Amino acid sequence: MHIIITGGSSGIGAAIAKIETQREAKVSIVGRREEPLRGLRAQILARDPSAQINTCVADVTDAAALASAIETCEKAFGPCDRLIAAAGIVEPGELISQDLETFRSQIETNLFGTVNAVRAVYSGMVQRQSGQIVIISSGAGLIGIHGYTAYCASKHALAGFAGALRQEAKPNGITVSICFPPDTETQQLAAELPLRPPAAAAIIGDAKAWPAAQVARMIVRSADRGRFEIYPGLKMALLGRFGALAAPVLRWYFDWKTAGVRRNQND
Repeated sequence: MHIIITGGSSGIGAAIAKIETQREAKVSIVGRREEPLRGLRAQILARDPSAQINTCVADVTDAAALASAIETCEKAFGPCDRLIAAAGIVEPGELISQDLETFRSQIETNLFGTVNAVRAVYSGMVQRQSGQIVIISSGAGLIGIHGYTAYCASKHALAGFAGALRQEAKPNGITVSICFPPDTETQQLAAELPLRPPAAAAIIGDAKAWPAAQVARMIVRSADRGRFEIYPGLKMALLGRFGALAAPVLRWYFDWKTAGVRRNQND
């Protein structure tokens, strides 16, 4: 099996790469920067010199460059059997203070970066009448969160994209999955937390972030079973299944938390 992972040089994508190489899959990792890719490849080969691991540099927002990188990966290891679209960025900030380019970059990477990756492998999967596409969204793709207007918009869009793509892909023998992880222990989360607005911190609470390896194991296991929606943890499962029914209560709770933060700031 040949697995291509975008955004795979760190975080959940890197954790999936480690799992899949242990299962003797051929793994191609696409990332923006050469150094982290080289480092991850060295880690994997140090653990298992026989691991079949390939890396390519490309920015997922550059459709042509990404398509070229994926073509190179497929020349090395054969057609893509499973795509893991894990590339994503987050920069929290209230709409009134966040500049348009920062807002736009999150949409470009999280939404269009995923679309670009899917388009690069989709025609080949349709021709072969087989394949699997796994999209990494976020718990923020299930509900709106103060200070995350751009990020929530991009991750909600992925849910709609995956749902429509699933209907188009199924008659062609292609399985589509989408995962909604909670906060996960990654370099990205470490960079995000200092920027998280106080109201968002109050809403999200002090729940412990999940280890990336644990989220990755759940994604791989659920993808093997062909599940469409993947919810790591009970909270994400409840939010995914019953979030629409609970939305009025959740909105009231979020408003109450936000009002409390504002009172404290004004005191």
